[in-house]
Amino acid sequence: MNHNDSTPLRCLVTGATGYIGGRLVPELLADGHQVRCLARNPRKLRDHPWAGDVEVMQGDVTDADSVSQAMTDIDVAYYLVHALGTGKDFEATDRRAAQIFGEQAKAAGVRRVVYLGALTPTDVPEDELSPHLRSRAEVGRILLDCGVPTAVLRAAVIIGSGSASFEMLRYLTERLPVMVTPSWVHTRIQPIAVGDVLRLLVGCARLPEDVSRAFDIGGPDILTYREMMVRYARVAGLPPRVILPVPVLTPGLSSHWVGLVTPVPASIARPLTESLRHEVVCHEHAVRQYLPEPPGHPLSFDQAVRLALRRVREAKVATRWSSAAVPGAPSDPLPTDPDWAGGSLYTDSRQTPVHAPVSTLWRVIEGVGGDNGWYSFPLAWSLRGWLDRLVGGVGLRRGRRDAERLRVGDSLDFWRVEEIEPGRLLRLRAEMRLPGLAWLEMFAEPDGDEGGSRYCQRALFHPRGLLGQIYWWTVSPFHAIVFGGMARNIALAAARQADEAVVGEAAR
Repeated sequence: MNHNDSTPLRCLVTGATGYIGGRLVPELLADGHQVRCLARNPRKLRDHPWAGDVEVMQGDVTDADSVSQAMTDIDVAYYLVHALGTGKDFEATDRRAAQIFGEQAKAAGVRRVVYLGALTPTDVPEDELSPHLRSRAEVGRILLDCGVPTAVLRAAVIIGSGSASFEMLRYLTERLPVMVTPSWVHTRIQPIAVGDVLRLLVGCARLPEDVSRAFDIGGPDILTYREMMVRYARVAGLPPRVILPVPVLTPGLSSHWVGLVTPVPASIARPLTESLRHEVVCHEHAVRQYLPEPPGHPLSFDQAVRLALRRVREAKVATRWSSAAVPGAPSDPLPTDPDWAGGSLYTDSRQTPVHAPVSTLWRVIEGVGGDNGWYSFPLAWSLRGWLDRLVGGVGLRRGRRDAERLRVGDSLDFWRVEEIEPGRLLRLRAEMRLPGLAWLEMFAEPDGDEGGSRYCQRALFHPRGLLGQIYWWTVSPFHAIVFGGMARNIALAAARQADEAVVGEAAR
């Protein structure tokens, strides 16, 4: 296989429902390759925009028959699965799966295997590594010994929304302005942006046939975990963090501490925190000889964090009632990312049937604000507007440009119209002073064959730091009054207008 050959390759991607696999597939397609995905639950892939451009097979890497079928007519097989988080025997599961994958790749005549593993220290015997790192090293060794040319990319912390290591960093930094931390905050780490990882994974497909080895990959920065938290806070616009290391916190205790502070599951957080006691820094850069770095790469830690934060809020908020958001870059969230990925996004969702056609309901929705008010507890809205002006915000004084019609970019009291789908969706972004970002969405949906409709409403809040968390939980008890009343009254107003229209028509 000539690495300068541009002939499309047939690629098998395992772990396409996972963090890296789901982001690798569109990159391979963009490079002109044909892609087959092996997934235990193919239905998880259906919301991806590329789902119709790939072949999907159901199977499991621990089942030799399904792996054998998936390997048929494959040039490059990507091994992007691991059993981390599945239980205490994840090392045995990973070992068996890697052996099956390697054996079936050789039997099928696959020309290359590519595996994303983990950076490990060179001065620590393998049996003294954390179970997570030990298993990653063992899987890499098994695949290198399988008889098929194999490229093992070894990475430390991958920076991107959805990466478990990055999510731990995000939640710890955002939720704790003052932290009592384990001693591993002084461990040196060489993080790498997810976009750079994907670039190298795609490039490995065309490595020369005589290349079969492991490569260390990392970004340009070598930082302690403490430095990563400090720099994350700065990029995210958070106040400086106070970090107080406490040597007595063991890996086991610190994993419980991480579990209390973050929503990352303990089955994942524990092995990751145990691994943080090891320094993970690149000891060679041979991958550059085969896959030269393009201008501007690899990205710095700050650049990678900025990309991870850039669209996470918008991509998560853009999720419709009926379909998942479609991100546009490797750093953006995916429909298959776990619920705890992407930072906190709190929602207050309400739906109610409306005895009026969709067109009538939409007129009420498009008419909210200004002189028409917000259909709920006027005193509460007035008080919120007054408080906003007290702290330098715009309050309710702006009103609206037109009493009946809205367009994207219009100001609407202390909201801004962010998106309109005429007859269906109005999304408003809050411009009041808040410790975070907030949106209000209002939908008009058809409901049944009787000419009725359904009103759907979502208030969303993406908190900024600990103050944002406190703000949400302070005001959430009042949502039933404010947002519940709003949903009911908008439905009643639409029904009343529909009745008046019927009476008027009968009078004519």
